[in-house]
Amino acid sequence: NSWLHGSGGGGRRRWSSLSVSYTLRMYAVVVLAGLVVVAVSGEKYTTKYDNLDIDDILHNDRLVLNYFNCIMEQGKCSPEGEELKKHIPEALENMCANCSEKQKKGAEKVLKYIYEKKPDMFQKLEAKFDPDGKYRAKYQQYAEEKGYKV
Repeated sequence: NSWLHGSGGGGRRRWSSLSVSYTLRMYAVVVLAGLVVVAVSGEKYTTKYDNLDIDDILHNDRLVLNYFNCIMEQGKCSPEGEELKKHIPEALENMCANCSEKQKKGAEKVLKYIYEKKPDMFQKLEAKFDPDGKYRAKYQQYAEEKGYKV
């Protein structure tokens, strides 16, 4: 969990703001939902994509950028990207309550990736989806329950 504090080498940017750390968790859950889930509003998300290799997606800058541009309404969307964009508000509001446990665990992998490798994307996602910081307290509690040091 040392990556939450930005410790370690590699010239990683350090985030000193608590709001960044716990808001990051929020976006990771949402991004994962789009990468591995096609959602039906109000119901559990399908597990159809649970066996999708998240590592393959995260290690492909083109795919990551395509999902990001879709979410930010700056590019075309795949069917999965359209579902993600449509369900982000719901996932933020209910803390991904419709996600399976496997999907939630995968979200932690996405979180680490965004935090370490794509801080510029994180900042833009935060500006778009939580400009007033209304989800920060909710996700701070979630992070503490998961044992993250923030």
